[in-house]
Amino acid sequence: MVVKILRYLQKEFNGLHEAAFLLGIFALLSQIIAIVRDRLFAGYFGAGLELDIYYAAFRIPDIIFVSIASFVAITVIMPFFIERIEKDKKDAQRFINSIFTIFFVVIVLVSIAMYFLIPSLVEKTMGFDEAARQQVVSFARILLLSPILLGISNIFASITQAFRNFLVYALSPVMYNIGIIIGLLVFYPAFGLVGLMYGVILGALLHLCIQLPVVISHGFFPRFSISIPFRDVKNVVFLALPRTLGLSAQQIALFILVAIASTMIAGSVAVFQFAFNLQSVPLSVIGVSYSVAAFPTLARLYSKNQTKKFVHQVITAMRHIIFWSLPILVLFVILRAQIVRTILGVGEFDWEDTRLTAAILAIFAVSIVAQSLILILVRGYYAAGKTKIPVIVNVLSAGLIIILAYVFNTIFSEVTSMRYFFESLLRIEDIPGSNVLALPAAYSAGMIVNILVLWRLFKRDFGISRCDSLRKTFRHSLYSAFMMGTVAYYLLDIFDDVFDLNTFVGVFSQGLMAGIGGIVFGIILLKAMRNEEIEEIQKVLKHKFWRSKTILPDKVDLT
Repeated sequence: MVVKILRYLQKEFNGLHEAAFLLGIFALLSQIIAIVRDRLFAGYFGAGLELDIYYAAFRIPDIIFVSIASFVAITVIMPFFIERIEKDKKDAQRFINSIFTIFFVVIVLVSIAMYFLIPSLVEKTMGFDEAARQQVVSFARILLLSPILLGISNIFASITQAFRNFLVYALSPVMYNIGIIIGLLVFYPAFGLVGLMYGVILGALLHLCIQLPVVISHGFFPRFSISIPFRDVKNVVFLALPRTLGLSAQQIALFILVAIASTMIAGSVAVFQFAFNLQSVPLSVIGVSYSVAAFPTLARLYSKNQTKKFVHQVITAMRHIIFWSLPILVLFVILRAQIVRTILGVGEFDWEDTRLTAAILAIFAVSIVAQSLILILVRGYYAAGKTKIPVIVNVLSAGLIIILAYVFNTIFSEVTSMRYFFESLLRIEDIPGSNVLALPAAYSAGMIVNILVLWRLFKRDFGISRCDSLRKTFRHSLYSAFMMGTVAYYLLDIFDDVFDLNTFVGVFSQGLMAGIGGIVFGIILLKAMRNEEIEEIQKVLKHKFWRSKTILPDKVDLT
């Protein structure tokens, strides 16, 4: 049995859609577990100070992870690793050993330094009272172990993806969330709030360990090395530095948003984070899955100077991202209250928390398509070794988010007519703390500007003049999304009289039936328009991708 499991973990998947569907399924599984996690958190604590502290403590380790661990990210290491493994396996092993050694030393030293700097940083940025700030400091220090473990796991993931072992990569976030849930259910009753931090560390450890058998089976378990080929390290650093700056800027922007939320009423950080997590579900299932599945192929195609095939692969991934994301955007806006109430509406999470979180989710949802498309374009740039453009765009976008957050927060605070407009639009007129809406509004605006600029530059840099297939997909997806949203909206009113909305089953059934009704009408419209994406998806399902045979990485490219 163990042997069969290990063999299945090592299975390689051929084809963009097969790999994307596999990753999507497990991303969905991971997000379902994350939803269970958030539901447990909401039930235990509600939208209050405890969760504000918990989520705020995450932000500093997250910045460290992005700033240091991004140097060993999959998009950075894998092209170098693939190039070496196709020529000399021993050289590939030396490369991995060098990267592992340098990363470990650097991130440990940075973590030690941050251990002493965290108190000052928290005091200057967070709006909590003194007792709450002390807890943030204590928890953030414990969480410094997380970037170390996840960074090593990144190195492992580069190896597993180079061999197209997407299954084990897809299982990693599942294990991470399981560890966090164990922290809530087991460690929290025993140790109090600090037990949640132990759960995060356990999750990071599981994230790493699930990939160990596959890494070892391929013979690429990293080891400490005294002899470091600094030319290789320099090449990695030069490639990773722009990406690191871009990602760090995005994490700093989120840190600032959380810091602003900490100055608002208690629970503002929690509702902001809950909504952010919910909007990340379609982003992970669609945007991440397609971009991760496409990246190995993009790296190979560009390295072989097959630019036309490279561009075709990017456009194909973009078409399917738009096809899936646009209808989900509309359904998230229409069904926001049902989604939030079903997932989080338990225990201490009351109706006011639900309505405010739902309003934030609707604003985040506006940028779901943009966020998903950014992922594939950035990976396209990195597969081509062109890192400056995406980093400049990401840094400027992050700066715009920060500026807009302060501007929108000021407007919401001082221009009552503007605040009342958004409160009325999102039906939260009687809910305190609506100023927090300024934060997702700033984030979504920044992401939309990001994709508009990035796509214009991508077309210029890769010689794309016309994208008729993208326009066609956008039109079809927009029409179907409008149909889905319209039908779902009217069905909500119909089922309002059918189900008891004072119960979990009633709210869930109302949202489910309205959503299914909208989706059915949208699919009918797509079939009537002979939508190309629908036909491609049908072919993939008929192919039964989960039964794909194992293939050798040096003979068959993803297509």
